[in-house]
Amino acid sequence: MMLPFTKSSALAALLMVFSTVALGAENDAQPEPAATATDGEAAVPEPTESTEDDLVDLDDLRAFAAVFNEVRRSYVEPVDSKQLMQAAIRGLLTDLDPHSQYLDNDQLFAVQDDATGSYGGLGLEVQVMDGKLTVISPIDETPAARAGMRSGDVIVEIDGLPVDAHSAYEAVDAMRGQPGSSVKLSVFREGSDPYRVELTREVIKITSVRSRLLDPKVGYIRVSQFQDESGRDTVAAVKRLQELSNGLVGLVLDLRSNPGGLLTAAVEVSDVFMDGGQVVSTRGRAAHTAVSLNAGPDDLLDGAPLVVLVDAGTASASEIVAGALQDHERGLIMGQRTFGKGSVQSIMPLENGEALKITTARYYTPNGRSIQALGIDPDVVLAEADFKRRASPARRISEADLPGHLRGELEGTQTDAEKNSNVRGPGNDYALTEALSVVRALSTWRARNRSTSAEG
Repeated sequence: MMLPFTKSSALAALLMVFSTVALGAENDAQPEPAATATDGEAAVPEPTESTEDDLVDLDDLRAFAAVFNEVRRSYVEPVDSKQLMQAAIRGLLTDLDPHSQYLDNDQLFAVQDDATGSYGGLGLEVQVMDGKLTVISPIDETPAARAGMRSGDVIVEIDGLPVDAHSAYEAVDAMRGQPGSSVKLSVFREGSDPYRVELTREVIKITSVRSRLLDPKVGYIRVSQFQDESGRDTVAAVKRLQELSNGLVGLVLDLRSNPGGLLTAAVEVSDVFMDGGQVVSTRGRAAHTAVSLNAGPDDLLDGAPLVVLVDAGTASASEIVAGALQDHERGLIMGQRTFGKGSVQSIMPLENGEALKITTARYYTPNGRSIQALGIDPDVVLAEADFKRRASPARRISEADLPGHLRGELEGTQTDAEKNSNVRGPGNDYALTEALSVVRALSTWRARNRSTSAEG
């Protein structure tokens, strides 16, 4: 039987909420916050001590209890007390920042699924921005990516129901579901007419790391999201490319439309290309949020040229990698300014089996830069352009076309690219084509410098 909800009982319930949050923080405190980080999320530090000025005013609690009771009594339709309390908690967190959130059981499982890279849905990373459900990035080879959805798209309706800031979390849940079922999205894209798209949900199994050779001596590694095995998979990819090429002269690391993921994985991926030094540091109000994470020795590329591709969908953990490689002058950053998520979220389990996700710190690049709301500026800015090869390129006349030309010593022999079946070039990807050209130029310059040094 449900007891009458009086002002005093509402006050008691609210105090229970506050005490539960504090208890969850104490029970989950760990000495190394980054150890269980997800998308810049860390284990919960110990709460800072409160002063008298920090204490909640009793009049404010009475006001909350009065409003709560009045809604229960007077709203046009019956309101469940638990749902109303959860709405109040969500409202409290919504006013803090876009990333703090109360996670019910389903949302908590979704966070865990994202970390492991397997769930039923569309393959979209979204965020509430200015009250709109905005696409941060579609994930490679998912229904959303195949449909052509882009960073910056705003989802305004799901199955005919409008989406706003108050229903954003429910909207995210609505896009997940049983594989094989369909969902209709109405999407607004700046500079274009709104459009509708029908997508079929799939089991989203994200392959975090993909690799291939762009030419016989230049490798390509694509990291689409940072998961548990991303660091280990990147090491394996570099070693495989080294074997296929018989020694890489350079590599392109593609972090475009990478929404982030595990902070520890981002550190491990950075470590692959660094020969020691700090990767990232975090700082917040609590003592345990002051953390510095460093790379070990042994750059697997042995200093070979590295170009890192980024864009507006490069966010959070992927910005850590770009910032670390840029500050250590280990990689040339190419593309557009990144998203600018430089905050750390802690997951605080609550006694009821649900959780609180709250921003507890900012992270900083090795040079002490906070990229929060600023992003990483690339060393080489690339315009957003489509690269299209001409169907019938103009005929290029050379010495070899002249009648009776003197044959070259290597004429008629296969090129290295033709011999190596593992090579697959950049295709029509404009940014990747530019990155490959830069790596080739840097590797040539490096080889010449080494040759000059040896002769000297």
